[in-house]
Amino acid sequence: MSEPTTCSRDFAADGEWATELAELAARRAQGAAMGGPEALAKFRASGRMNARERIAALLDQGSFRELGRTAGKGHYDAAGVFQRLDPTNAIVGTGRIADRKVALHVDDFSIRAGSSEATIADKWIYIERLAHQLRMPIVRLVDSAGGSVKLLMQIGGTKIPEYPSWPANELLKTVPVVGVALGACAGQGAIKVLSSHFSVMVRDQAQVMAAGPHVVLQAYGQQIDKNELGGHKVHRKSALVHNEAVDEADALAQVRRFLAYLPSSVHELAPVLACSDDPGRADDALKDIIPRDRRKIYEPRRILESVFDQGSLFEIGRWQGGSVVTAFARLNGVPVGVIANDPKVQGGAMTLPAAYKMERHVDLCSLFRLPVVNFVDQPGNQTGLEAELSGTLLGATRVSHALHESRSPWVSILVRRCFGMAGALHAPKYGERLNHRFAWPSARWGSIPIEGGVMAAHKSEIEAAPDPAAKRGALEAHYLNMTSPFRTAEKFGILDIIDPRETRGVLCDWVEDAWRVVRGDLGQAA
Repeated sequence: MSEPTTCSRDFAADGEWATELAELAARRAQGAAMGGPEALAKFRASGRMNARERIAALLDQGSFRELGRTAGKGHYDAAGVFQRLDPTNAIVGTGRIADRKVALHVDDFSIRAGSSEATIADKWIYIERLAHQLRMPIVRLVDSAGGSVKLLMQIGGTKIPEYPSWPANELLKTVPVVGVALGACAGQGAIKVLSSHFSVMVRDQAQVMAAGPHVVLQAYGQQIDKNELGGHKVHRKSALVHNEAVDEADALAQVRRFLAYLPSSVHELAPVLACSDDPGRADDALKDIIPRDRRKIYEPRRILESVFDQGSLFEIGRWQGGSVVTAFARLNGVPVGVIANDPKVQGGAMTLPAAYKMERHVDLCSLFRLPVVNFVDQPGNQTGLEAELSGTLLGATRVSHALHESRSPWVSILVRRCFGMAGALHAPKYGERLNHRFAWPSARWGSIPIEGGVMAAHKSEIEAAPDPAAKRGALEAHYLNMTSPFRTAEKFGILDIIDPRETRGVLCDWVEDAWRVVRGDLGQAA
């Protein structure tokens, strides 16, 4: 992997300022040398890219313009003449991804293990302020050991913990922020990964944690491996990190894909791509994808892959809150947010992790004005003691608040179930918003699923019957006839019942109008 080529040029060091120009060249060369040959060789032996190789892998070739190349600790002789530069372990600058400007903050682990307390904080504060004020996405490539007690020797004492005065929340309100965990990310390193709209970590290489195993051992007497403490299997459950990657190349590719769906800032439109996929394309397999047997499951991602532009689906948070799928995709080239229930996990019910995941995705799409398509198969909130102890209803309430605040144009496709409080959260329904929704013939809805409702309402009757199972089946069939979606459509309680094969055409037609609304909200011409 080659190192990134900076946009600046190298010139001959001659003329009246030859001495100073030669010193500048020397300082730049020493800064580019990072931790030196020995440290870089050791890093390469571990199978990882160094900081500058990571920059080259992420950015368009030759687009990196580094800022603060000569920052670090200078060494001088007795006469005050420059001898050498120890570079800082934070590399910052701007570059391009798919020809769009981004800001970069990259940890150099080859210098003091990328310690956040052994760097010049002004560099990364400056690049974040630059990203905010110049309205460009920022990507943090994090590989940092966090704080170090060696700082005590440098400053001769301790300091009260604090974060810089630069308000990161303003950055998050303005531009896309991405955090990539490429190694141990402890303390402030973890915060740099997590304070983002999208985060990804490399399996078995990256760890995100408050403190490392040595601190845990001293504090709690607990012997634990760093991957067991903060690796990808931990954060599959914690939901702190959105995605995992098989290697560094995969992580950086995911960054590029994520940013491709978003605008450079909230003041702009996301890029619309040319599309060769027919908007009217109809997949015949969709007509039978929902089993008639209500107890059987199906693969919701198969629906998404069929309906959206081919190859455009980018899933976010695959391993957390699995009863809901969140993703980006495109419809006729237009970027959209995607939500879908997954009946393979908890029957698709609203669990606390699923609620958090949905809330986060709704907020993300709203912030950057992406239209949202929701494929609904919602049996309701998770029930039982575990659900009550975890506070599932509070999570569902937070989803309600997020929907109320959402600014995204929204359409729901009810494919199977839509029941109870969680079912009511399939779309925003407040103020002047249209509750724009379509249903497949397989859809059913109401205050409670028929299966559970029949048993609750007719328990004694069923138990007293000569054949309780047959009695229950007959009652369920009776009520199911009353829940036909066509009865709701007769009263215009649903916008339309559509053949599943028509879904892509319906959505491509809808997104044309939705995108016009987004353009109007931002005051931008087509």
